[in-house]
Amino acid sequence: MTFEELGLSAPLLRAVKEKGYSEPSPIQVEAIPAVLLGRDMMAAAQTGTGKTAGFVLPILQTLSAGAPAHPHRLRALIVAPTRELAAQVNDSVETYGRYLPLKSAVVFGGVKINPQIAALRKGIDILVATPGRLLDLHQQGEVNFDGIEVLVLDEADRMLDMGFIHDIRRILKLLPSRRQNLLFSATFAPEIRQLTRGILHDPVEVEVSPPNATAERVEQWVYPVDKKQKSALLSELVVARDWQQVLVFTRTKHGANKLAQYLEKAGINAAAIHGNKSQGARTRALAGFKAGQIRVLVATDIAARGLDIAQLPQVVNFDLPNVPEDYVHRIGRTGRAGAAGMAYSLVSADEIVQLAAIEQVIQRHLTREYIDGFEPDHEVPPSPGLRKPRQAQVRRPSRPKGDGKHEARRRGSDGHNRPQQRKRRPARRPRQTPSGNTR
Repeated sequence: MTFEELGLSAPLLRAVKEKGYSEPSPIQVEAIPAVLLGRDMMAAAQTGTGKTAGFVLPILQTLSAGAPAHPHRLRALIVAPTRELAAQVNDSVETYGRYLPLKSAVVFGGVKINPQIAALRKGIDILVATPGRLLDLHQQGEVNFDGIEVLVLDEADRMLDMGFIHDIRRILKLLPSRRQNLLFSATFAPEIRQLTRGILHDPVEVEVSPPNATAERVEQWVYPVDKKQKSALLSELVVARDWQQVLVFTRTKHGANKLAQYLEKAGINAAAIHGNKSQGARTRALAGFKAGQIRVLVATDIAARGLDIAQLPQVVNFDLPNVPEDYVHRIGRTGRAGAAGMAYSLVSADEIVQLAAIEQVIQRHLTREYIDGFEPDHEVPPSPGLRKPRQAQVRRPSRPKGDGKHEARRRGSDGHNRPQQRKRRPARRPRQTPSGNTR
């Protein structure tokens, strides 16, 4: 299958070719014809599968084919959960629509609203927006939904997780009843299906990957380590393995800041992005990371969702997510577009429950690997109820023996051949004060 066979127009084919794509991805093969036919659609696809082009290309073609009564009247609305994803979707609209007489804009919170109002007043055909800022602009009378022909809810599962369901329902009530609806999600979770009942009409369902499947070309490892040693272990891995670009996930904003500061003090260029950072700071951090100026980008799940970083070689889970499905989204940042990738999880004893939940969701054991000098005081056992996988060879950096560097040593999920534990120091006796009280 080629893009020509999908029925795209010459201006779109030219833009796609200049982007460097010659063959459509599976989600594009399924989605583009359905959208061109005007069908409502519910699509489930992993990140990195090309889903954005799967709806941007046919929307551009449909809008350019039908000349509106009023040029640059808002006709397509794309709603995304995060600022970064909204910006990237708009970049795709501009990239693929460069040879079409269509105008687009992106609006999101965290930045001044006046420049966004100015862009809207010039007239646009396609608007990409986050829910909160979109409603703010509508309340100020700066957005008119009367001409909307197509609505896209991108990463709908994340919007539900982030509590945007009430905003989405408010937006839906403002739109014309006759419109095309496209909903994209990582999975067809029950909550998503419930949401679609009031939105989609006789939708085409597209699912290009099994639920909660992890990227096929991403190798996944678990590094058991004491919680207090995680920062030191990450620093060791970055330096010893010469990682030049690594995305690290933490559970909290405070944890992201703390880890980035630790790495900076260790001489490793690092930056943190999360919801408390200004949009300017987040944009600069991401640009520096893509340009190779920042070696480690530390992010929370919300900030990292939708990041499009080409050829990202490795991802590290500094903290395991509380929601096991988020593990799939995290490691989907690497191994994109057919490239190989590595995903490492630093797991402490207090995260055994989260690890077990992840292994149950993805239905596979994650191989444990111990790092010399960072062996934990407590075991990280394999999750029960799963068939044990065959052991695979560990690829380690080539290094002469006995050079004193920390080296990874692998143990199978059956618990055998584990490196010798470090000796524990005897417990210190409590000190007594003259009054006989202990300290």
